[in-house]
Amino acid sequence: MSRAEVASGVVQLVGGLVLAPLLPGLVQHWKARLQGRRGPTPLQPYRELRRLWGKSSVSVEGTTAVYRLAPAIVVASLIAAVALVPVAARAPGFGVGHDILALIGLLALARFAIAAASFDVANGFSLMGASRDLTLSVFVDATLVLAVAVAALVSGTTDLRGIVGATAGTHPWSSPALGLAAIAFALVVVAETGRQPIDSPDTHLELTMIHEGPLLEYAGRDLAYLHWASAMRHWLVLVLAAQVLVPHATSVWLQLGLLPVALTVLCGALALVETVNAKMRVLLVPRLLAVGSVVALLGIAARLVGMA
Repeated sequence: MSRAEVASGVVQLVGGLVLAPLLPGLVQHWKARLQGRRGPTPLQPYRELRRLWGKSSVSVEGTTAVYRLAPAIVVASLIAAVALVPVAARAPGFGVGHDILALIGLLALARFAIAAASFDVANGFSLMGASRDLTLSVFVDATLVLAVAVAALVSGTTDLRGIVGATAGTHPWSSPALGLAAIAFALVVVAETGRQPIDSPDTHLELTMIHEGPLLEYAGRDLAYLHWASAMRHWLVLVLAAQVLVPHATSVWLQLGLLPVALTVLCGALALVETVNAKMRVLLVPRLLAVGSVVALLGIAARLVGMA
């Protein structure tokens, strides 16, 4: 194993498992600053995790093993996804490979586990949030598949290491295909991270929440695991955006060195989007994501025309 692969593996695991809570912390911090508030520090998610890990879990009367096992399944799926998504064109496999389709399956497994737990609890608001999440996931996953399909066409493979290497530099961006895919993927980032205008992470209003709804019956360590998994989801989609769907360097060492800068800029962009947009009606979200799918399809068409 080369030094570049070792360095990539260290950044991949330390970033995805340890530093991931910094990303939502940065978004919340800058969002408060843009709104003229002092707001929490970027380390606030770590304080929340420490507080929750210091408390015991809650057992809901009438639930089965589905409710108890869901947080472990969610965290295990996200850890496997972190090991799958490389941070540079050269990275160790960690036994799970680097196929983008496997990543989509892991994200879907985590979503299914928490939705199944909501049905096991049978809380009306949890079921409402889970049903909304599952409904929107149809459009989110479709947009995600179409966006990464453009990058896969450019690289000729679904292996993320090959995709990162093939989309590096300026030549692949001379065609509008990757630019259109980036626009579509931006909607995926907003949806997967639960940000406005699709969802609001700042409210627990039962009639409007989506991602927070299925978590209502969890507390203590179980809730800490789910918040940690949410932070890892931020890491995954932002790393994909930074190393695939945003122009990036060709050198592995430059990719690793510029990754923190790219993630910081993307967190700032999320904060800005949340500041200038209000939460939209739930029924309008599928239309927005459908627009993203159409844009990604235009990217696929542009790539196929360019190959002809």
